Amino acid sequence: MNKFQQLMVLTMEECGELTQACSKQLRGSPSAQKLLLEEVGDVQCMINLIIKNELLSQEDVQKRVEYKLNKLSIWSDMT
Repeated sequence: MNKFQQLMVLTMEECGELTQACSKQLRGSPSAQKLLLEEVGDVQCMINLIIKNELLSQEDVQKRVEYKLNKLSIWSDMT
């Protein structure tokens, strides 16, 4: 498996683990907060590696974040 494939597979796995942590948070699991922190950190690490390996630029990611925040401000109470 090459470096790109490893990065994509690990990112997918970490996103799946974050999905599980979110579910446990909703169900009120006693360890949910700690697990959520771990998995958010792991996913952020993978995002950082995607940027470091120049698959995406920090600027483009930030533009997308701003777009999503704007969209959320229109369609939800999240911002």
